[in-house]
Amino acid sequence: ALADLMTFAKPIAKALEKVVSCKRIGMSVIGLEVPHVHIHLVPMNSADDVNFTRPELKPSAEELSQMAGQIKAALAAPV
Repeated sequence: ALADLMTFAKPIAKALEKVVSCKRIGMSVIGLEVPHVHIHLVPMNSADDVNFTRPELKPSAEELSQMAGQIKAALAAPV
């Protein structure tokens, strides 16, 4: 259910806010390109940051791993 997705996404969005320099975390629920629904949590500084027609960012595996570690640490930190 949508409520369960939101409950799951909220702490992850809060952790992202701690790790990524942005004004807020945007959320988009999309299920067009794949046969399931999933949530995109997008660090935003303007509404254009959730424009999915823009070129995709290409972070390295090392950058992704580092960010994943930072998000995990933020999730584990006391509120």
